[in-house]
Amino acid sequence: MLIRLLTLSRYMILIAVLGAWLAALLALLAGAYEVIQSVLSIPSVLRDSSIKSLVINLVESVDLFLLGTVFYLIAMGLFELFVDDRLELPTWLVIKNLDDLKGKLIKVIVVVIAVQFLAQVLAWKGGWEILAVGASMGLVIAALTLFLKMDGSKKD
Repeated sequence: MLIRLLTLSRYMILIAVLGAWLAALLALLAGAYEVIQSVLSIPSVLRDSSIKSLVINLVESVDLFLLGTVFYLIAMGLFELFVDDRLELPTWLVIKNLDDLKGKLIKVIVVVIAVQFLAQVLAWKGGWEILAVGASMGLVIAALTLFLKMDGSKKD
């Protein structure tokens, strides 16, 4: 009885799958909304010569798309690991274990951090604070890269 209950308990992960999938949907919709708003603002941007603000808005939209991708990867990865591994997914999205999921997530997170830094640079008004922002983001990226490298070397 206990074994059957524990076996069935893996379906509890569907709560996380649904939550991550909804988060992905919301982030992607928010990104699409931002792109539409940016496109609609083009006439005023051209009139006011504020192309920089348009570019910042578009970069922030891309950031929302990337976050949506992260949430989607989490949803698909958890589903594939705990519920059913027969999903028809592209080969790059096939996740066989938690290490695969971690690796894919970390790679997308590095890109999200880089896009965030680009948004900071575009909005930068001068001053030294950009150095602290870049250095801290660089340290996080370096730590994540080292983590991936060290984690990968354990398998060899």
